[in-house]
Amino acid sequence: GIIGGTGSSKTSLVNLIARLYDVTEGSVKVGGKDVRDYDIETLRDKVSVVLQSNVLFSGTILDNLRWGNENATEEELVEALKLSQSYDFVKEKDKGIDSEVAQKGKNFSGGQKQRLTIARALVKKPKILILDDSSSALDYATDAKLRSDIKTLKDITLFVVSQRTASIMDADRIVVLDDGKVVGFGTHDELLKDCSVYQEIYQSQFKKGGQSNGK
Repeated sequence: GIIGGTGSSKTSLVNLIARLYDVTEGSVKVGGKDVRDYDIETLRDKVSVVLQSNVLFSGTILDNLRWGNENATEEELVEALKLSQSYDFVKEKDKGIDSEVAQKGKNFSGGQKQRLTIARALVKKPKILILDDSSSALDYATDAKLRSDIKTLKDITLFVVSQRTASIMDADRIVVLDDGKVVGFGTHDELLKDCSVYQEIYQSQFKKGGQSNGK
């Protein structure tokens, strides 16, 4: 999990993994190997990034999903739809997976678009999946189910970038950023004890909406 306020460099940090730009000091390693030592196409083929503003393309739902992997089987497509919590609303459409998608996905709600872009990323079968505030339009129950189901996948490292503690509190490790610096690193419980920035974020959200239990 990666958390911090607006402008704290959350996106900048995860962009280093796929080498959208490189570090000026130190190194970023994937699988123990400096990302600069990988063939860049090989590296990016193993990393899927889903942004808050990711859009769908004109065509069908199937066209959009196969953009992640044009050779995906029906079984793989269904699995991605189920993991992303998209399966039910896609199944309800008259043409199902062959239903039309308007330009930029305007005929889908914000939450549906986010789930379909996550499905598209999962079809790619990445080794690293980065969800960069990409579940912000989802209610807490759907968001929690999404993260729980993705956790069942083997051989995948999941980065969840968010401004809400409920989205990252069950992560194995959480990075807390403030003004471009790491100010906390640990589990939810450890950060509640030792990191004042995390405490402030958590307490402000808990008072607003009772997010402490992830709902």
